[in-house]
Amino acid sequence: MGLEVILKGVSKNFGINEFSLKNINLKISSGDTVALVGDSGCGKSTLLNIIAGIDRPQSGSVVIGGKDFGVMTEESLAKFRRNNLGFVFQSFQLIPHLNVYQNIIFPCLLLNSDLQRTKLKVKKFMSNMELDGREKAFPEQLSGGEQQRVAIARALIHEPKLILADEPTGNLDSVTTEKILNLLIAQCNSSGATLLMVTHSEQASKKMSRQIMLNFRGLNESNFKDGTNKTNKK
Repeated sequence: MGLEVILKGVSKNFGINEFSLKNINLKISSGDTVALVGDSGCGKSTLLNIIAGIDRPQSGSVVIGGKDFGVMTEESLAKFRRNNLGFVFQSFQLIPHLNVYQNIIFPCLLLNSDLQRTKLKVKKFMSNMELDGREKAFPEQLSGGEQQRVAIARALIHEPKLILADEPTGNLDSVTTEKILNLLIAQCNSSGATLLMVTHSEQASKKMSRQIMLNFRGLNESNFKDGTNKTNKK
């Protein structure tokens, strides 16, 4: 099962004359697939970091899978992330001294996963991501699109309960984007994982069950199923 995400009154000031997150209220049910859209610089990546426990809000509460981040230590937050979250960073954040294979398998090694099963999973992911033959290449030897696909594989390999993806298809062409989106959704469907994706891509947004827009007025939600728009009061 995926993790439920509940934010209540979350606020974060970025600095003088910069946009701030103000009184953000959001509920994402277990297993939901959600697109978070909005103008560049409006705080989407910061909101993802807050949900991941990488950044802390100045006020408000963050409860993920029943865990109140406000009362957790940095050590316990790091353990929670390692066990439950898969994060696709916009800047990829691949480990430069590890090759493709080592970057992808790394989360499973931290969790002491069964090695034989993990090796088979890595092989499958590399095939799905069209990375066959690139196992020994280092990040600096990869194109931007290849780095992005490695980052996505690394985020999914340990079957996380919550997937946070920051522009996961930004450097990919439309055909590869479709493949990656289908893989993400298939992963969520098979494991029940929750997915929150920051994206500017309409192609990606329409694949999600919900679309939420972040702007200066807060959060607004679009429901593709019935075509309605509503202010998110959850």
